Amino acid sequence: MFKTGRSRNKGRRSRGGLSRGARLRRWLLRALLIALTGALGLLLALLLLFKYVDPPTWSWRIHRALNPPAGYPDQVWHRWVGLDAIPLSVQLAVVASEDQRFPLHGGIDTHAIGEAIGDALEGERLRGASTLTQQTAKNLLLWPGRDWLRKGLELPLALALELIWGKARILEVYLNIVEFGPGVYGVQAAGEYWFGTPVERLSGWQAARLAAVLPNPWQYRAEPPGPYILRRSRWIQRQMAQLGDNWLAPIRRDGVIPAQR
Repeated sequence: MFKTGRSRNKGRRSRGGLSRGARLRRWLLRALLIALTGALGLLLALLLLFKYVDPPTWSWRIHRALNPPAGYPDQVWHRWVGLDAIPLSVQLAVVASEDQRFPLHGGIDTHAIGEAIGDALEGERLRGASTLTQQTAKNLLLWPGRDWLRKGLELPLALALELIWGKARILEVYLNIVEFGPGVYGVQAAGEYWFGTPVERLSGWQAARLAAVLPNPWQYRAEPPGPYILRRSRWIQRQMAQLGDNWLAPIRRDGVIPAQR
């Protein structure tokens, strides 16, 4: 008796009734889920580690080393300094320049995002609305550029930093890894590079100058300053006066008493 085609097809299925293609798809899906779970676990472990241990390097610095732009120096300037040794004026200058609502938001400033979208709809140039927390996530773990994938990853990373680190640690890491000039990372190196002064001796106007170059540390110089940096630093000083030292009070309650100056 001849076997039917149905019998032959049935013999090609597994005991559970799945074809080879279905088994392969299920295996790939399972492998993908395991890989994603492992990556998420590694990321959380890394964030927990960096809550207590200062990062020895970070993605922005690695990218610069692997893809040095024209004029990138052979020598890199960097020295870590704790938040309690950074003058309050330096902290306030950076917050006034980059993210004035830093003590208020939870990592993502929906108010600033709404304003940026509103300005864009009115025909103005689309401006960034990244918080200090998002900038910290980008500099520490992501890559430069304005692609949507990186922006999308910034959001959950920013929320994770706020949850795991808190404001004080976020500000400390940001102030130590952000670039203030070609190959100049962190406020300690920036003070010595631009003014020949350690960070604890920086004055209010020097702090404002450093904060003023942050939008483009490759184009602008803190010393000697150009017309834009002079205007920008004066605006920052006015914002610092309006915000006042108590603006960073929530960060003090986060467990760190900033240096007074």
